[in-house]
Amino acid sequence: METKTLVGVFIVLLIVVGGLAYIAGKKAAPPATTAPPATTAPPATTAPPETTPPPMEVKNPDKLIVATIGEPETLDPAWAYDTASGEVIFNIYETLIFFDRDKVDQFIPIIAEQVPSVENGLIRDNGTTIVFPIRSGIKFHSGRELTPEDVEYSLERVLVMDRDGGPSWMLLDPLLGVETTRDSDGNLIVTWEQIDQAVEVEGNNVVLHLAKPYPITVLFQILSQTWSSIVDKQCAIEHGAWPGTPETWQDYNNPEVPPLQEADCGSGPFMLDRWEHGKQVVLKRFDDYWRGPANFSEFIIMKVDEWATRKLMFLKGDVDMAYVPAQHMKEIEGAEGIRVYKNLPTVSNAAVFFTFEVDPNSPYIGSGKLDGNGIPPDFFSDINLRKAFAYSFDFDRYIEEAWFGEAARTPGPIPQGLPGYDPNLPMYEFNLTKAEEYFKKAWDGQVWEKGFYFELLYNVGNVQRKTAAEMIKENVESLNPKFKIYVRGVEWPEYLKAMVRRQLPMFIIGWLADYPDPYNFVFPYMHSSGTFAAWQGYSNPHVDELVEELITTSDQNRRIEICRELTQIYYEEVPSFIIYQPLGRHYERTWVHGWYYNPIYPGVYAYPLWKG
Repeated sequence: METKTLVGVFIVLLIVVGGLAYIAGKKAAPPATTAPPATTAPPATTAPPETTPPPMEVKNPDKLIVATIGEPETLDPAWAYDTASGEVIFNIYETLIFFDRDKVDQFIPIIAEQVPSVENGLIRDNGTTIVFPIRSGIKFHSGRELTPEDVEYSLERVLVMDRDGGPSWMLLDPLLGVETTRDSDGNLIVTWEQIDQAVEVEGNNVVLHLAKPYPITVLFQILSQTWSSIVDKQCAIEHGAWPGTPETWQDYNNPEVPPLQEADCGSGPFMLDRWEHGKQVVLKRFDDYWRGPANFSEFIIMKVDEWATRKLMFLKGDVDMAYVPAQHMKEIEGAEGIRVYKNLPTVSNAAVFFTFEVDPNSPYIGSGKLDGNGIPPDFFSDINLRKAFAYSFDFDRYIEEAWFGEAARTPGPIPQGLPGYDPNLPMYEFNLTKAEEYFKKAWDGQVWEKGFYFELLYNVGNVQRKTAAEMIKENVESLNPKFKIYVRGVEWPEYLKAMVRRQLPMFIIGWLADYPDPYNFVFPYMHSSGTFAAWQGYSNPHVDELVEELITTSDQNRRIEICRELTQIYYEEVPSFIIYQPLGRHYERTWVHGWYYNPIYPGVYAYPLWKG
């Protein structure tokens, strides 16, 4: 699966603009201390922190209120690719299957009656035919009963829509064998027949026909997330979405705006009551929900960008959960009536990247020559330089200063907690003696003799990125007075534009998982068509072969072998180096119960929660 460059753009956008609100806001799974209501999922196995809160009056007992930053882009599941939108969508809509509480590789049936497997006969033809029997008696918020035709329409609409920078590639890849419906000129490269044959209704079953063998766990992770939500076909058409007809599908490909921007065509435990832009999204309980009504009459997600206001609301108990920035966490720790969960591994990371061939017209490479006043466009094509910079980074100090110690180091792109992660593989350590050794080797000694100048950018407001850039400057410049790096803060659009255009000799950026599988990390970091590798101009044919094998084999042992080999190559070739995997926190009032941590959730899943 080759992630389109624009797909990667949206991923890094949500990390910078909205995703960190939820990276910091998703936490570990406590079992309830009292018996949960019948509608609540079984308690998780992770023990909660020891808390003995004093008795206190529960505020707003019939409402769950969350205070965070930012707001959704859209409520259209086939368009949404940010966590703020996802948080609302996965409370309004449902999918065929869903994650089994805190587990990212085990699933429960939701709209489907069973999770397909080889053993129950619902996975056939060497894994290329997947059968989902559809549960009867599920009602949409409109009052209509959900049918297999709604499921077929919903999944086909994702394939048909395929908007630039959207999530459709994740279904296009297994079902059609392509990552986009269009070529680089915008011409359609798939047919209606391909779309129609990929998703079919057979009696009460919906059958997926895969274009190629595909790891089933990865497919199920994709089907468990918001872009695979099942929509009320009639409701969607009434709001201007694709009418479901073969002759019109091309007209609805790559739309300019989301057809279901503020529509509610779902069947989930909550319905959209109102979206007050810039203020809050209010969801109300759906009393006809097939698993039984939720414990709250309303679920409110408030946009409170100012920390002082958000903090006061949280301390007073006016909100039940709140996003707490890392730099302010000491202000909340130990506060009466607030429970904190710490050290929760996220499915995200960040790295320092080298551009192998910078745009010669880049304004950030000085003279464009190795003359002490600039660098040549291919400056970082020399592996000695890449190693020298890796050894110049003080990883432990950075994690302490930028993340207050709440981040982890990893040998390569695969985060802790995913299959294929191996903590015993080598990784770079801070060693200025080794850095000097490699600087003296670079460019046959010319780098050490002549020196260099270039600019290292960060996006304004990103304290962690600024800290990393300034640390690189400080350590590298300490080795040789001829080494000069100018650290410049720019607005995010300028940073992103320069990065995509290969104008940045080095750049610092993060990746938030689309789904929790190692392929979703090694592809953007290492495959020549991957988001970051493409921006860098990094290419290794053997690496490409390994990455492509990773997504086509279901042999778990072979997948782990591939991951280890890729991590070793990543260390040896240093196309980039990982500087952190953040550890998240979750903050809630002690009267909230039933919360559990799933690192792939886009936000708070309200259905299992209650207050008391």
